[in-house]
Amino acid sequence: MKSDFFKFQAQTTPHPLAIEISHAKGSYIYNTSGKKYLDFVAGVSANSLGHNHPEVTKAIKKQLDNYTHVMVYGEFIQKPQVELCKILAENSPENLNSVYLTNSGTEATEGALKLAKRVTQRSEIIAAKNSYHGNTMGSMSVSGVEKQNQAFRPLIPGTKFIAFNCDYCLNNITSKTAAVILETIQGGAGFIQPQNNYLQKVAQKCKAVGALLILDEIQTGIGRTGKFWGFENYNIIPDIVITGKGLGGGMPIGAFIASFKMMNLLKDNPKLGHISTFAGHPLIAAAGLATAKTILKENLILESLRKEQLLRHHLQHKAIKEIRGKGLMLAVILETPELASKTILTCLEKGLILFFLLFEQKAMRITPPLTISDDEIIEGCKIILQVLDEVVKN
Repeated sequence: MKSDFFKFQAQTTPHPLAIEISHAKGSYIYNTSGKKYLDFVAGVSANSLGHNHPEVTKAIKKQLDNYTHVMVYGEFIQKPQVELCKILAENSPENLNSVYLTNSGTEATEGALKLAKRVTQRSEIIAAKNSYHGNTMGSMSVSGVEKQNQAFRPLIPGTKFIAFNCDYCLNNITSKTAAVILETIQGGAGFIQPQNNYLQKVAQKCKAVGALLILDEIQTGIGRTGKFWGFENYNIIPDIVITGKGLGGGMPIGAFIASFKMMNLLKDNPKLGHISTFAGHPLIAAAGLATAKTILKENLILESLRKEQLLRHHLQHKAIKEIRGKGLMLAVILETPELASKTILTCLEKGLILFFLLFEQKAMRITPPLTISDDEIIEGCKIILQVLDEVVKN
């Protein structure tokens, strides 16, 4: 299978991890030789409830017996879609009461950008340097790393980039600006949190000039940072929020959420202002609904903060310079990219899955399932410390 993987399947990097997967359950992934790996990454923040969670599996199987795809999104009334939209709205601020489901986070970004232009009748977008919002053309146009973008230009024009956490840079937000799009916590840049009420200042500036604030919660949302939405940690409410990843319980999903008044503009002048065939697919919506319900019911949101402290307590080593992030969205910063890479790959050999960040090469990603146990956290930390001892010594 490995030879066919490299022969027939398009590759995303020169050196994929290339573990041959047999099955996965809970916090563990098993290869075809029977070796198990403790998963500290959760499919890059996607498997909020771990692998093969019984509630998610049950919801998918139940829906499968009823129907799968029946009509393009928004035409037929389908219970899984309606209930998922309802639970997202009920757990959001009052102005975020209308939900458009998508197939992925990057599609949600595209929809949010279109909505902002439709609402404001402006075209300029302000985004942050070192940001990442997805990999389709519109999302790349507002992602602020030229090394990633240069090979695919020209992208969509009209984007200006500012430094995250820079108050002075807010002067770039003007009456020409349709929207400012930011990650609530910058992910690929190294899990950078907003400082000194930065998001509040951005929101105030947007309000003053009539621009919208879009917050990308694809990683930070659905309980990962100790609140249902990450922006709740910073006393701010956006005009549009984007979600994805952890909402699907391991299934592909996204959504952008705004007020009914704003979202209503997409249905007319022109009609079909935003359309999708498979968005809100009933199997995916059922999985998302089961995921959200379980996270809320089992108190996994507050638990993510307690587990953060457990991780920080057990990850103390002279080679660790800093641990960034919040909740179960943490980046362990080491001294050099070489040390980080060697540690990640050696941990993999020893049965622990860590991963890289897009743009911060000195970082090791720790974004485990919200359901990870204390014993599993301690087990993973022991492996990291043992490997750091070996790598630093050598």
